[in-house]
Amino acid sequence: MKKLILQYKHGIIAIIYMIFYLLWFAYLEKNVTHSYYMIRMEMDSYIPFLEIFVIPYFLWFGYVAAVILYLIFHDKMAYYKCCIFLFTGMTVFLAVSTIWPNGHNLRPYILPNENFLAQMVRSLYQFDTPTNIWPSIHVYNSLGAHLAVLHSSALRGRKWIRHGSFILCSSIVLSTVFIKQHSLFDVITAFVLAVIMYIVTYPEEHILASKKARMTS
Repeated sequence: MKKLILQYKHGIIAIIYMIFYLLWFAYLEKNVTHSYYMIRMEMDSYIPFLEIFVIPYFLWFGYVAAVILYLIFHDKMAYYKCCIFLFTGMTVFLAVSTIWPNGHNLRPYILPNENFLAQMVRSLYQFDTPTNIWPSIHVYNSLGAHLAVLHSSALRGRKWIRHGSFILCSSIVLSTVFIKQHSLFDVITAFVLAVIMYIVTYPEEHILASKKARMTS
């Protein structure tokens, strides 16, 4: 048991950070309840409410956790890069929410369908406030998890996993706006932050791309 703990001791990084993140996030959820900046884009009004997307929204929790756990046991280097990507963005989110409290008023007052999925959305609304939403961590972490899958040497050649990750990542991104958890602005800015962190976290990809471009020119 001791040997196993020592072998995978790098996993404690994720545990410690998640404790730090959850405590800070809980503080924000408790204290940012009024006097916050309202985020909204004109396009938000044209996006329909589709309760079916509550399923991928909840799958996000297992998706990100599964990627991190897999990398802990099978690809230490990819794990470190994934942690840098995810935890940097999550810290930026916490800082933004602390300095610039934000929220939205996009949630429907009456859910259009009273089925099981609508009840899941209602439950989600009860424990997750419409505050502290920018940028969307659901979107950002989904992109980070998918990039980790794509760049993991342990998963190289496993196309079905990569394709499945892409489908799940895409559905989670869509879910944030279809169940009115986020404004389109939150999604766009999460993508911008992800692009910046991709360049920082995976610089070798850009070096290889530059070399290939010079060779073909």
